[in-house]
Parts: sequence; C-alpha cells; structure tokens
Amino acid sequence: MEEGSVTNDCHDVIVIGGGATGLACARVLARRGKRVALLEREARVGGNISSRSDGRWQTEIGPNTLIMKPPLYRLLEEMDLLGEAQSANASAQKRFVAMNGHPVALPTHPLRALNNPLIGREGWSQIVREPFVRKSEAAEESLAGFVERRLGRRVLDRMVDPFVSGVYAGDPQRLSAQAAMPRLVAIERDYGSLIRGGLTRLWQSRRATPEMPAEWRGKLVSFPAGLGRLAERLGEEVETHGGEIVCRCDVATIEREDAGWAVTDSEGRIWRTRELVLAVSAPVAIKLLAPLDAALTAPLAEIAYPPVNAVALGFRREDITHPLDGFGVLIPSIEKRRTLGALFSSTIFEGRAPDGHCLINAFIGGRRQPEAAEGSDAEQVQQVLYDLRDLLGIRGDPVWQQVSRWPQAIPQYELGHLDRIKRLDRALERHAGLSLVGNWRDGIAVGDCLENGRLLGERLAPG
Repeated sequence: MEEGSVTNDCHDVIVIGGGATGLACARVLARRGKRVALLEREARVGGNISSRSDGRWQTEIGPNTLIMKPPLYRLLEEMDLLGEAQSANASAQKRFVAMNGHPVALPTHPLRALNNPLIGREGWSQIVREPFVRKSEAAEESLAGFVERRLGRRVLDRMVDPFVSGVYAGDPQRLSAQAAMPRLVAIERDYGSLIRGGLTRLWQSRRATPEMPAEWRGKLVSFPAGLGRLAERLGEEVETHGGEIVCRCDVATIEREDAGWAVTDSEGRIWRTRELVLAVSAPVAIKLLAPLDAALTAPLAEIAYPPVNAVALGFRREDITHPLDGFGVLIPSIEKRRTLGALFSSTIFEGRAPDGHCLINAFIGGRRQPEAAEGSDAEQVQQVLYDLRDLLGIRGDPVWQQVSRWPQAIPQYELGHLDRIKRLDRALERHAGLSLVGNWRDGIAVGDCLENGRLLGERLAPG
C-alpha cells in the first residue's frame, strides 16, 4: 500500500487496541454487521493476555486465570470454547499468606477461621463488632481506611493488604474503596454491615435461578495452551463475521473530520470511520489525545501505572519441601520482603511443567516498591529466591527461569479515581463518535474488560 493511502471506504467503527476490551467490542460489532477494523500495534492480539511455551514449560506473561461468572460463561459458550476450558485443580482452592516467615493457609470454612492465626484474637475482637459499626459519611475513603474501620487493623495487615498486592500490586492506603472495591462498599451502603450483607447476598444467590451450571460457578479456568487461546478465539470471531484485524499497526494520530474520524498510522496509512474506540492504556490514550483536548488527557495522566515483573521459576520437585498444595502465597507488606507473592502454576493447572518438576510464578515491583522491579534479570531472580527460599523450603536453584517485564503494569484506582472518570466523561461529550475504554476504568480483571467491551459494542450497534 502506498504511503498516505486510505485503506478502504469509511468504516462504521475503528477500534484501536487489540486487548481483551478491544477484542470483545470488535466481536460484537462484527457479529451485528458493522464494518469494523481493529488496529493493534503488536504482532498479535491479546494485549496483556499472553501465553508462552518453552519446551514443556508453559507460562502466562500477564493474567494467569479467569474467574467463571455468567458473562464469561455465555461468551465461552457462544464461541464454542467451553469444551476447551480447563478448570483449576481442586487443590488450588487453598491460599497461603506469609506470616512471620511461614506460609499460613487462609481459612476455607467459617469454623476453621476461629483458630486461624492470620485472624487471631485481635482480629476476631473487631470482626464480632463489625455489624455495629456505623456507615461512613465520607464521599470517598481509602481501602485501608474502610477495612480498618469495619474489620480492624489485623484483617487489613494480614488479609486485605496481601490481597491488594496480588490483584493491583497496589497500596491500600492510596486505593479508593469506592473505585477499587465497589461491591464491598455497596454491601455496607445497602445493609449497614459486611457480615450481615454478605450472608444476605449468599442466601439470595442460593434462591435465585442459576445463570450457569453449578459445576462452573466461580471456577478458575484457563486453556491447555494458556489464556492466549481466548484472545486467539476472539480474533477469529471478529474475522469470521467480516471484521478486519490489522496487527503491527502503530497508530500515530487521530483527527476529527466532518464525517467522523481519521486514523493515521506510523507508515502513513489512513483509516476513516464514523465511530472511533480507543481501547488502550491511559498512557497510550494520552499520546493520541494530546493534540485534541487537554480536558481528555488531564484525568488520564493522574492514573498511576507502577512497574511489575513476572519471574517464572522451574524447579525439580524434590528441591522444594513445601507441598505447593494451593493457589499460591501472598506476602503482606509487614513481612518486609520485596516479592509481592507467587503462584503455584503447575499445581493450579496441569501441563505447566515437565514431569517431576514444578513451576512457580512470582511477582515483584508494584506501587509501594517500584524500585524493586529494577535490575537485571539475574538480580530479579535472585531477589525472588531470597524472598521465597525459607517460605517454601527451596533447597536448590531453578533449572529454568524467565523474567517478563511490565514497565506500566496495572492501573491504580486511587483516591479521586471516580472523579477523574466523571471529568473524562464530561470532556468526551464534546467529541461525538469517540469512546474511551480500558482496564483503567470499571474493573481491571480480564472478565471486567471482556464485559465492558461487550457492553460498548452493544451500545454502538444496538439491536
């Protein structure tokens, strides 16, 4: 194609960004007969969803699992992927949290929670008072403040803090409870108590008509070839229904035109469209929107993206004394270690490591210790080994290793986040035909991104 040429006639919709959100949006548009093109900078679609195989070692570079909820179940069913879905092993239900240098299992049953050292007498003394704690009158509260107010410092330090590290690689003192954990805040608002509300919702869910088979409900799932299979299948769906996917397409500029929008890539190719969707990270969106409107970029520039490295380590099974009989181990900040936590990948799913070996996927960096993600690959491996040796009883060195780096990993829903999104949406009202979507709003999980992409696609192509 000649430089500066137009690829074809005007599209109905162009989606920039081939991650989970962009793929889900483009899939709906294509299925509803819209002329849609998806432009992706990398050589493949999927964004942060990326599976990698090295011989018999198989790792996930980004997200490691999906949680089966009704929207995901329906999507997999529509794409004929349920038959390929791989449920996590039953042993992966157990979760460990580091406490005083030892991995302690989180309670899996209310009765077992009574003697669990992670909660302890201090934790229970606050938990039993939780139903009588008053609602907060503040418009916004930090996640740390919310949890400490309702459940006490012990639960914050030993349970919520490591959970936040595992999900956001974030700092609960900075995260907004309303933005990062809206369902938790809604329970307090609606029922006045997390315990009372949780029990009520559990009772209601058991009486409600099931939206999917019980054997799938809440299951952790992947695919034998990894989560990359999901991205691959979404791409196939887009193209099967007449959509166009253009990889290795580095978008340089977007411009408003009378009939819609013009998109130009780094090679001078031009696409024209009536509707434009930016399904990209906040930093990428800022670069494209900067010449257009500062009111769009200002809220996005306030969203922090700390670095996180994924350090995959393969061992001979006899070189680790811990049974690795769970999902993984999370490390609270009060343990004073740099590693945020580790997944027992070869326990969660079959086929992740050679026979007689095990695979551990650790994470380092994050909002509180971004400097921990600095250093060579060898230094990253050594730091993770230093942090995990005593926790897991690692006696030997890894026989295989891989370090994957995300310089801008997970968007942080910090205090003021909902206000940022409101400001952004108000600014968007001045730009007809432009939509912004991504994991920097309305949920960071893959399932959230898939659902948000679907909803946007349905809004742009109703009926």
